[in-house]
Amino acid sequence: MLNPIELDRQYNARAAVPEHPAFIARWRADSERTRKALAADIDLPYGKSKSERMDFFRAGNAGAPLLIFIHGGYWRSLDKSDFSFLAPAYVARNANVAVVNYGLAPGTSLEEMVRQLLRAVSWLYKNASAMNFDAQKIVIAGHSAGAHLAAMMAAADWSRWDPALADNVVRGIVCISGLYDLEPLAQAPFFKDDIQLDSAGARKLSPVSYQPRFDVPMVTSVGADESSEFHRQNTLIRSSWPACFRRDVPMPGRNHFSVVDALCDKNHPLFQSTLSLLSVE
Repeated sequence: MLNPIELDRQYNARAAVPEHPAFIARWRADSERTRKALAADIDLPYGKSKSERMDFFRAGNAGAPLLIFIHGGYWRSLDKSDFSFLAPAYVARNANVAVVNYGLAPGTSLEEMVRQLLRAVSWLYKNASAMNFDAQKIVIAGHSAGAHLAAMMAAADWSRWDPALADNVVRGIVCISGLYDLEPLAQAPFFKDDIQLDSAGARKLSPVSYQPRFDVPMVTSVGADESSEFHRQNTLIRSSWPACFRRDVPMPGRNHFSVVDALCDKNHPLFQSTLSLLSVE
């Protein structure tokens, strides 16, 4: 186990990227413009709590696939409204986009966040006809903490969660700079007080503790400029789920924040790989 100082150095992404406020400010400005420009259902409820809301950006054609995006922020910051900017590139290629909120720490436990995402994906699957998308083409993308939650959705036993669901609700995941082994992170001083996970809890909520029932196709990526622990985490999920792994997309010159922009860059392999999972040419 790394010592506390090294854990902070490895995992505190905001400290490692001092210019991170500029990224977040640009995302928010671009997202505000997106919500004014695109047809969207804003703040759709998928559960009872105020945090259980999503924004749904509609493709032009009936029966188009759906990309669900789960934001990062170490399960304790950021909001779906910061990531509307991802939608236009996919809508232009005839894919719907749902950007999902969930409760944040310390007010919401990490275990409850997982349940909230299970509710969100279940709600979308059951309402596919009303929302006019193809329930057989649901792909989930997530960044950082969102990649953790995306991986947990790939590992979910859907028909056990809800007998009304198919066994394999999720048809692909895109995991960007994700966190899949929570045991070291749970000891990081900058983070541990907000999440409060003991070793048993960290193992229970680590995607690498599970094996997906189905070989859910998985694309991974991590910025070349990110810490060795983020690279270890990225390698770990690939080696833990070899039957799911399809491609690791290189990110030369990118940090923990600039990697997000690649997801909607029409010329970037990450965007192209996501379209492939969505079965969009």
